Amino acid sequence: MQSEVKHHYGQNYHILSDSFLSSLLALLCSKDTYQPLITDLIKLLYNALIARVVGLEFPQKKCTIKTRMITTHKEAILKEKLIDFDTRVITVNLARAGIVPSQLCYEFLNHIFKPKYVRQDHIYINRTVDDQSQVIGSQISGYKIGGRLDKAIVLFPDPMGATGGSICETLQLYKSRISGKPLKWIALHLIVTPEYLKKVKTDHPDLIVYGLRLDRGLSSKRILKTIPGTHWHQERGLNRYQYIVPGAGGLGEILNNAFV
Repeated sequence: MQSEVKHHYGQNYHILSDSFLSSLLALLCSKDTYQPLITDLIKLLYNALIARVVGLEFPQKKCTIKTRMITTHKEAILKEKLIDFDTRVITVNLARAGIVPSQLCYEFLNHIFKPKYVRQDHIYINRTVDDQSQVIGSQISGYKIGGRLDKAIVLFPDPMGATGGSICETLQLYKSRISGKPLKWIALHLIVTPEYLKKVKTDHPDLIVYGLRLDRGLSSKRILKTIPGTHWHQERGLNRYQYIVPGAGGLGEILNNAFV
């Protein structure tokens, strides 16, 4: 699509190309940006991202709508394919960084879709590290899941798609313990890395990913000149502590002013 960055990662992965959103994201990532602007920017970015995902990924149905002009013109009838606002939607809060994005998506969806078909689940998950502060996985310490998944679109609004460990662990939880077959699994990220995309494509190829930016800043200059995904195995976006470069820092920490 013209509004997406060209790449060779696969058709399930969408890196949006939007100069306004890219500018807001760059401001969010700046070392000179602090609260409350950080949270305000997260809200602006996720309002735009969820709107784009609904327009591109949600079911549509044929509708006939009489406009306000029907009182004077019998022709004032719209016949179009529109978003099916009866669609069941689940947004998943991956605490901590996902708290604000998930709540925003939940409120956005409740205003437009039928509230009885919209729910929010909560997953308490964190990285696990070894004695050298190397990330060795993700651990779920608790969760509140509100029921079955039948015919629902399940959203994961988590700002950083870094290693893929958290999203894969969460998907495995849903697939192994929660009944029902969803329509789609969709991750909504601000930034993704080549390592993240490789992980989710290997472990959960049915996951659809949307991101506002691809970060592979630790790749060589030669690789950075190529179309993303051309030399996937040589692309790097994570440092030795599994933080994204250029990245935005640890958004779970920054959003909460809790640097632990």
